[in-house]
Amino acid sequence: MPTLKPVSFALACALALPSFAALAEINMGVFPRRPIAVTHKAFKPLAEKLSAALGEKVNLVVAKNFKSFWKGVESGKYDLVHYNQFHYLLSHQAYGYRVIAVNKEFGNSTIAGALTIRKDSGIQSVADLKGKTILFGGGKKAMGSYIAPTAVLKKAGLREGVDYQVKFAKNPPSALIGVYNKAADAAGSGNVILKTGVVKKKTDVSKLKILAESDAFIQLPWAVKSTMPSGKAEKIQQAMTSLKGQDDAVLKAAKVNDFIPANDSDFAKVREIVKYVTGKDY
Repeated sequence: MPTLKPVSFALACALALPSFAALAEINMGVFPRRPIAVTHKAFKPLAEKLSAALGEKVNLVVAKNFKSFWKGVESGKYDLVHYNQFHYLLSHQAYGYRVIAVNKEFGNSTIAGALTIRKDSGIQSVADLKGKTILFGGGKKAMGSYIAPTAVLKKAGLREGVDYQVKFAKNPPSALIGVYNKAADAAGSGNVILKTGVVKKKTDVSKLKILAESDAFIQLPWAVKSTMPSGKAEKIQQAMTSLKGQDDAVLKAAKVNDFIPANDSDFAKVREIVKYVTGKDY
């Protein structure tokens, strides 16, 4: 009978346990731009597609509100994260997040901030918002729904808290719905929000109109955290930006036309608008 050679402890562990790579998981964080249930439905197909492409489980993580979402960014909870343009600037500067792609929505890879009013409000210009109440979607970190519309107001010579009063809605659609219901005189949001299903469902959009828009800037970004190896980041980018024509169902679920490759230099206009409003360089 042949003598069996002893197996080393290290080899035994390697044979008994799955590899580290097999255990690896990627947390994909998506900011609460929409209700939680809607966000899960929109991005679950993308998480599943990335899992198949990478050979690693991609967990979709949706925070209940912007405060808890941002805590996830600060703590490095998200390996891949989808958020707004100002979120990217902050996280890039403070934590080294790297942008890899941006959305293409309603046929465009750019977006603008907008001020929206009721057509029957009697408001004819941005100057007419003096003494009025403006309902912004989200909080002060909202690029399209607060910072960019604030730039429009500033260019018209209006000062926050002096010439107009500020209120915040839970998200951009809620801001427009609030103005429709006469809870405020104008809404700050992205210029595409009037086209969204939730606003069309809960308002008569024919009674609303965009009063003014900011300069256009790059659409909503996707970024990876600083510790992600460049090879893995490139695989994620390739998987996302090759969906068009190959798996349009994933894009449709996410309510986008496509994902477009992007890099940090694409955010020059965002930085310009942010500096104009806040006085800070990012």
